[in-house]
Amino acid sequence: MTFSSSYPEKPPRVRFTSDIFHPNVYHDGTLCMDIIQDAWSPCHNVATILTSIQAICLVKDSLLTDPNALSPANPEAAQLFQHDMVAYNKRVRRCARKSIDCS
Repeated sequence: MTFSSSYPEKPPRVRFTSDIFHPNVYHDGTLCMDIIQDAWSPCHNVATILTSIQAICLVKDSLLTDPNALSPANPEAAQLFQHDMVAYNKRVRRCARKSIDCS
């Protein structure tokens, strides 16, 4: 997260620094997520942003467990997510392995 001098009136810039293949993540790692874009409010903070993106399977409506493939930042990931889950999961795992190997 990168905070500008206008935070909390403006949202921080949020991006993944490791490679991630996801319908709502641009190729540069920047997130396409409503609470850091159109729905930003100063009442949001680091905790609410992280809660929105965490991958806890019991949490519905989080970015990682329930991507919005209808408004994709990564059309290729959205297409695979909607039509070929096996290929999608394979790409996600490859990115995760690459991230671990680079650590």
